[in-house]
Amino acid sequence: MRQAHIFYKDQSAGILTENDAGYEFHYLPEYLSLETARAVSLTLPLQADAYTSPVLFPFFDGLIPEGWLLDVALRNTDISILDRMSLLMTCCKDCIGAVSVVPMEEKEVNYV
Repeated sequence: MRQAHIFYKDQSAGILTENDAGYEFHYLPEYLSLETARAVSLTLPLQADAYTSPVLFPFFDGLIPEGWLLDVALRNTDISILDRMSLLMTCCKDCIGAVSVVPMEEKEVNYV
């Protein structure tokens, strides 16, 4: 199981998890309680329940670079183009836009 912190602007908004069944994204309760809380995507509106999907959510997949930038990332790592979670965690710490993805350390993994 791999997990990543999802930030909206500079605020920790949720956790994205890859497990044997696919993917899960849930907003953090402390983020949901903020008056300034905003959804990370129109396809992932604010809610307490987790979102699940057998494939990486299209919003997160869309953050992964394409074209020559993806080629550079693939050439400089041992990541397969099919390993979307690794590409997301490697390439999307400082994306264009309000959302960023920061890998969780092994000791941080949240078993929700």
